[in-house]
Amino acid sequence: MLKGLGGLGDMAKMMKAAQQMQDKMAALQDDLRTITVEGESGAGLVRATATAKGELTALDIDPSIFNPDEKEVVEDLILAAIKDAQAKASDRAQAEMRKITEEMGLPADMKLPF
Repeated sequence: MLKGLGGLGDMAKMMKAAQQMQDKMAALQDDLRTITVEGESGAGLVRATATAKGELTALDIDPSIFNPDEKEVVEDLILAAIKDAQAKASDRAQAEMRKITEEMGLPADMKLPF
């Protein structure tokens, strides 16, 4: 189609690839809002659910941990569960990003705007 125009054919391919990447990134952003991960602490006494974007969506606390004398322990368990969920969300988002970069033939460790 663009024979004889030198590097313009390659430029058209690059532009098409860039558009595909942009489309996949937009789809991934939507997917990350629906993918959920669960973090926990205290052997499952506190569970935090978050989207892969890191937005906390639910918190489940076993009532057996509510002892007024152990308020700080409960607070620590809640924070630990939330941090665990956020770490898992970040890991999942990075894994999804790696899938896209591999599909596009890019290096797996390439940092893309996210």
